Amino acid sequence: MILHSKIIGEGKPLLILHGFLGMGDNWKSLGNRFVENGYEVHLIDQRNHGRSFHSDEFSYNLIVEDIKNYCDYHKLENSVLIGHSMGGKSAMLFAVSYPEMVSKLLVADIGPKAYPQHHQDILKALSLLDFSKVRTRGQADEVLSPYIQEISTRQFLLKNLYWVDKGQLGLRINLPVLADKIEEVGKALPEEMFYNGETLFLRGSKSGYIENIDEILIKKHFPNFQVVTISNAGHWLHAENPSEFYQFVMNFL
Repeated sequence: MILHSKIIGEGKPLLILHGFLGMGDNWKSLGNRFVENGYEVHLIDQRNHGRSFHSDEFSYNLIVEDIKNYCDYHKLENSVLIGHSMGGKSAMLFAVSYPEMVSKLLVADIGPKAYPQHHQDILKALSLLDFSKVRTRGQADEVLSPYIQEISTRQFLLKNLYWVDKGQLGLRINLPVLADKIEEVGKALPEEMFYNGETLFLRGSKSGYIENIDEILIKKHFPNFQVVTISNAGHWLHAENPSEFYQFVMNFL
């Protein structure tokens, strides 16, 4: 099965991999800006996310093979890869596994180290959405709000709602599997793997996902790396400060 994507523009292929519980569509605005610079942008939905296929299996090794199959299917040989959070983990593992297929790597607010599990509240809240009773986005928001205080986070999650049938809402994500396999999301990059191509790590100034000490491990896996900090931005740096994010990306490319 081939991953679902939205392909916009023409030129050098640029693949964008979203974060956990996201979808390629989250990157539409930035994607359109990259198109203006001569890129064919692939807004990809990873397995169990967005409009891509649902599977009982979920791991970074499988995601990497999904991306390889996607590139083979679309005859993409030398792509720029951008990944955010979980998508950054996917992008890193793809680059170290298939370095000849990646011209440049950009990783947004995640490092190669292991991260402790911290999505429990979000997954619990989403599991409480009973679509025999929840008939509108407003009602869904009411269910989530006691567990998820930040409106922006709820809005991000509610993008996963869609009309299964007339009057019947559902979630695009494969929630049972993602909840069951949640330990996979924070896993570290395998120790012995590295990518020698140019690599840019972008971190949010208000985020703690990439700390200065992490650069020791980053250098081991990605010796040709640089780290830049996006001002006034947390973990969702591309959404919180898109203009600065865009500028750093274009400077690097």
